[in-house]
Amino acid sequence: MKVLAIEVSSQRRSVAVGCDGAAPVERAQSGGRAVDLFALIESALAEGGLEREGIECIAVGIGPGSYTGLRGAIALAQGWELARDVRLLGISSAEVIAAEAAGMGIAGRVCVVIDAQRGEFYIATYELAEGGWKALDVLRLAGREAVLAELRGGALVIGPEVGRWFPEGREVIPGAATLCRMARNRTDFRPGQELEPIYLRETTFVKAPPSRIVD
Repeated sequence: MKVLAIEVSSQRRSVAVGCDGAAPVERAQSGGRAVDLFALIESALAEGGLEREGIECIAVGIGPGSYTGLRGAIALAQGWELARDVRLLGISSAEVIAAEAAGMGIAGRVCVVIDAQRGEFYIATYELAEGGWKALDVLRLAGREAVLAELRGGALVIGPEVGRWFPEGREVIPGAATLCRMARNRTDFRPGQELEPIYLRETTFVKAPPSRIVD
């Protein structure tokens, strides 16, 4: 299966293309929303010797993370699906981080920590072992104390920019090459309209007051 993987949940945007059992070709650039995602895709396709028409599956890291980046990546996948006969996958970026860490040789209990703003974090714990990982609990919103409790319990804290809040942590950034390898073993495809970013916080808004005429 020819896969295009897109992982933009962190400030490091990356894309990768992979075909069957070959090692994925990844292109990445830091800079958040300033990164030209289409240029990265074209570069990866060219290096991998693939045409856009040949892509059979698009895997998107659906966060949590950069909401603007995630929305853009999902919109790209949805548009591609409308134009071409491709299958779509949405995979948690926290899972990608866990898989990335396992590939780096990290083992044991880890707590994935992703900035959720407002003094909160998205956290999930995993058990990593040689050749794989398994989730120990579900992804959730939590405060700093919950992460400190994981540290006291012996977990290694990992995630993008994690050292900003927890100096004893280890930076692990989700990458498209890892996402591409994960996609090869997945069959839980979904239609484009069902792709949504992971956003655990309840959406709230304040309704604007009615307009009034000022003399």
